[in-house]
Amino acid sequence: MTMEGQAPEALQVNSVTNGRLQEIRFWVTIMKEHALFIALGLPCDQISLIEQARAFAAQFEDLEARVRRATTIDPALLREIIAAVSALIAFQRSILALMLQCIIRPSIPPLFVDHITREAIHFLELIQSPQPPLSTIQQILRRSVFWLRQMKEHIEFIIHLLDPSERLLINQAKKLLEVFRKLLETARDLESMSESQPQFFNAAVRFIFEVNEQTAILRDFKATAHELVVLCRVLSTVPDPLLTDHVRREADKFLKELEEFKSLTNVCESLRAGNNQ
Repeated sequence: MTMEGQAPEALQVNSVTNGRLQEIRFWVTIMKEHALFIALGLPCDQISLIEQARAFAAQFEDLEARVRRATTIDPALLREIIAAVSALIAFQRSILALMLQCIIRPSIPPLFVDHITREAIHFLELIQSPQPPLSTIQQILRRSVFWLRQMKEHIEFIIHLLDPSERLLINQAKKLLEVFRKLLETARDLESMSESQPQFFNAAVRFIFEVNEQTAILRDFKATAHELVVLCRVLSTVPDPLLTDHVRREADKFLKELEEFKSLTNVCESLRAGNNQ
């Protein structure tokens, strides 16, 4: 034990999470909103499930307030967050199982529940892993695969929610969907290639720049969609403007990570310098 009476393992976990405070703040808010979306999408006769979803939303709202006030994440708070996320994952999986068995028929599609469960698992892995931030091209590509899949599905959900009469918006979304399908396929290919552990992988670096450019375009599309929903200038079945703001914030998060990816290696700067000549 240490002089403060804490186990070394607890201190190690604490030091890791303190460097990820902003990450935890972001994802705790996302978890809260996921629970709200489930509550909104469940059939009105599923009172018990709706109450459980609202209870999760309230739990994460409390955690959200606490992590916003915190300057560090102590081991007790970390354990509480881990337990809450683990329980939310189990709840979401139970909801998905009921949907797949046609026991309940919510207004949200099964893929949406799988989508938000994937994000909860991602968050759980981030806060449970003692490994340092991403530092290799293989790690970067693996993270890009995760985000590109999420971005692709966001577009699919937006298309699903738009009224069929919104043909121009749907057409814009379909064009973005085709772009992100191709980016996801390429990211998976490059991730597989990176397992050979090349000393440098300039093609992958170039790809990260391309992903950054296209994600910025998608983020702007999402921001426009959110504004239209808020102003009631689009026909859709979006249940709450929070949903469009939610997917826009996740695009912003991916863009922030892409900027970090681009600064991780000197190869990025060499590539940029070569392009400017």
